[in-house]
Amino acid sequence: MAKNVQFMMGNHAVAEGALYAGCRFYGGYPITPSTEIAERMAERLPQVGGRFIQMEDEIAAMASVIGASLAGAKALTATSGPGFSLKQENLGFAALCEIPVVIVDVMRGGPSTGMPTGPSQSDVMQAKWGTHGDHPIIAVTPASVQEQFNETVRAFNLAEKYRCPVLVLTDAIIGQMMESLVIPEPGELEVIDRLQPDCPPEEYLPYDMDKDINPMPAFGSGYRYHVTGLHHDETGFPTNDPVLHTKNTKRLIEKLEKNYDDIVKVEEFYCDDADILVFAIGVTARSAKDAVLQAREQGIKVGLVRPLTIWPFPDKHLDKLISANNVKGIVVPEMNLGQMKFEVERVAKGRCEVEGLYSLMLDPILPSEILEKIRRFA
Repeated sequence: MAKNVQFMMGNHAVAEGALYAGCRFYGGYPITPSTEIAERMAERLPQVGGRFIQMEDEIAAMASVIGASLAGAKALTATSGPGFSLKQENLGFAALCEIPVVIVDVMRGGPSTGMPTGPSQSDVMQAKWGTHGDHPIIAVTPASVQEQFNETVRAFNLAEKYRCPVLVLTDAIIGQMMESLVIPEPGELEVIDRLQPDCPPEEYLPYDMDKDINPMPAFGSGYRYHVTGLHHDETGFPTNDPVLHTKNTKRLIEKLEKNYDDIVKVEEFYCDDADILVFAIGVTARSAKDAVLQAREQGIKVGLVRPLTIWPFPDKHLDKLISANNVKGIVVPEMNLGQMKFEVERVAKGRCEVEGLYSLMLDPILPSEILEKIRRFA
């Protein structure tokens, strides 16, 4: 059978990936450079029996996808920097109440209104710590149009499997460029649905603290339970008990930590013998791959570590490479002023030098710029 190959914009690929994963609700508010996702979903959702709602603002958009998920739908919203800031309170609500939703952040220059049409990677730390309190979060980082599709499917799978918000952290270049996309046949990619209860409604505990992941029935299915942004007991009702607060918060964090190997995905490119590493995500990783190839041609043993999951941070992968290869230097190119470098330095623990390469120039970092940094360690 001939493959379904299309020439598609990255933002449209996100929409198609969401539909493939079973998304049937989109609640959003248009904002550059993510608007094409909303436009595509507005066109496509009615064709598959889904529902598109443009809300009055980004706060309401985030609330709408939470409500849709509680009603049993796989739900998506998309935004960029200023809108992502507005979503943070409700994102924290979804994290505490363990409501699976997917949020796409097509990063642009900030802070504030910033540079609406310029690409950036400056929301990396906001993705992890943007909402207050200790909370679980997963963020995937595609670097091509094909990955915009595939990683959106994976984002929905992770959200449904682990009952937590998942971010697709992309940028204006990846979102708005066009490349060939192979759309998988139905069943070719795994699609995961949330766990359903196998007990009578009267025995159901929505937040059993002895379980990492609890079943999640849809509202209206006969299972009645309470949902609140206050810390709650196993029935979902508020509690001021500090012991329960501690136990539940740790459970939320540990359900991701325990499943690191399932959640965290990393591409290692020429890393087997590399004593110099480049650590990069998204569009910057494309330039980094070219720089690594050029350096290899010059006899420099360098490899690329490219996380497709940036949160949880790929500590284990990076730590293992640093130790096994006796790495002497790591280059961290990023379109911000050094957000990922902090995490790389934390993992390196002084075992090697970590050199940042930063840019706010609204253009991709060039392979030649990365190569110059690589040569510093050669």
